Amino acid sequence: MSGLRILRTLALAWIACAVLSRSAGAAPSAAVANTPVLMPVPADPTVSIKIAFRIGSQNDPAGREGLTALTAALMAEGATGSHTYPEILRLLVPMATGYSVRVDKELVTFSGRVHKDNLDAFTGLMLDAILHPAFGAEDFARLKQRTRDGIEKNLRYASDEELGKQTLQVTVFGGTPYGHLNAGTLAGLDAITLDDVKDYYRTHFTRGARVLAVGGGFDAALLARLQKALDALPAGTPAAVAAPQPAPVTGRQVVVVKKTAAATAVSFGFPIAARRGDRDYYALWLANSWLGEHRNSSSHLYQVIRGARGMNYGDYSYIEWFPEGGQRQMPPPNAPRRRQMFEVWIRPVPNEQAHFALRAAMREVERLAHDGLTPAQFAETKTFLTKYCLHFAPSTDDRLGYALDDRIYGVRGPGDLENFRTIVPTLTLAEVNAAVKKYLKPENLVIAIVSGQADSLAQALAADTPSPMTYANPKPEAVLAEDRQIQGYPLRLSRDAIRVVPVEELFAH
Repeated sequence: MSGLRILRTLALAWIACAVLSRSAGAAPSAAVANTPVLMPVPADPTVSIKIAFRIGSQNDPAGREGLTALTAALMAEGATGSHTYPEILRLLVPMATGYSVRVDKELVTFSGRVHKDNLDAFTGLMLDAILHPAFGAEDFARLKQRTRDGIEKNLRYASDEELGKQTLQVTVFGGTPYGHLNAGTLAGLDAITLDDVKDYYRTHFTRGARVLAVGGGFDAALLARLQKALDALPAGTPAAVAAPQPAPVTGRQVVVVKKTAAATAVSFGFPIAARRGDRDYYALWLANSWLGEHRNSSSHLYQVIRGARGMNYGDYSYIEWFPEGGQRQMPPPNAPRRRQMFEVWIRPVPNEQAHFALRAAMREVERLAHDGLTPAQFAETKTFLTKYCLHFAPSTDDRLGYALDDRIYGVRGPGDLENFRTIVPTLTLAEVNAAVKKYLKPENLVIAIVSGQADSLAQALAADTPSPMTYANPKPEAVLAEDRQIQGYPLRLSRDAIRVVPVEELFAH
């Protein structure tokens, strides 16, 4: 039997095993979890490799928040037993490639893609980084300081939009394993020692935690070589971490981050239980696509806040965490979470327009939650999403990432991408509106605001004072008439539920 036929036979066998052993929303069994995720594309001249570990920032020990991310960074961007990191970079340059790592709440994923001509040399370097990290003192100091600077200088001061999103996340999930940045806290980073990193690697980056995924123009020999090499990982399986159970949000809570800024960024949301693989997940996605599809100018929030009023760059909503939102058009793979949020991002608006922008967005979310989609809105969005979802994973590497996520989520059948293509066209208006009623509960949520006028905005929110809009250029009477409704729209916020927090206090502990 040829190598290609052997590979196809193995792939079909592993896929069948995975499908029979999983159900939607259920984690795969230990036996299935460690079988390779395969996506052979014989005509592809490149090979994509993902070596993932079923751990994440949720596994950080108390008082050592950031240990997972720092350990992974030292593996991906540090010396190995064979090479210094500058040497590794020099060796990678002629191959026009590299490897990287993504750390999220529940998954650490090392990724690389290389032309088949350089496969042996590349995989040697990538495997060396994962199997034989040097954990040198200089790399440790460099990456620890870089991570600290990323929180203290970059996140706090370079992107108010990202600051608001992360403030919302840690507030909603406070007190749970999701309740700190993936990068950790400043106190946690300060406490981490090099011995902590070495011990954590031995106990968490183990054979029992790893999942290998390979796509593109690979053969059975490569697969066998990768599996054999990864058998050299430390033995064991990290202790399971229970899915986060955030404290129920009662009413509306507001965190206003106080800093010097000419604009105000707003995020708000609440936890939801919808998960990939469930039919109502795709129904809820359709409704959310109408409301605020990421970076899509035809979505409703965009039209209300930017299109009609020109207040900011964009306004979007989500039912899953969407990292690197400022750099990406399509949802990224390899950030799977057992607990997700519905959230709205209002990109920065002038400080004096923040109250109005929050009212405008909240009004539209409440109207959707109360009324659902109209037949026309449903039909138009269904047509759009049926075609738009075809662009979610344009490359073999992207599709491999989704297939890996299917393994982590326990999505049965053909997987999430195919579910979009087969389920969305069959959805009914009744199903979509039922999902909206089931999951959207805007009466209980958290609002995170980053503002240059934090104190006065907090007072205005508590007093529910009107927030009229003014424009540099004339607006149609229909817009002005709607403005008069929005400017007094009740947000129902109590003063006791509004906190003003100096930016210097965020992510410290």
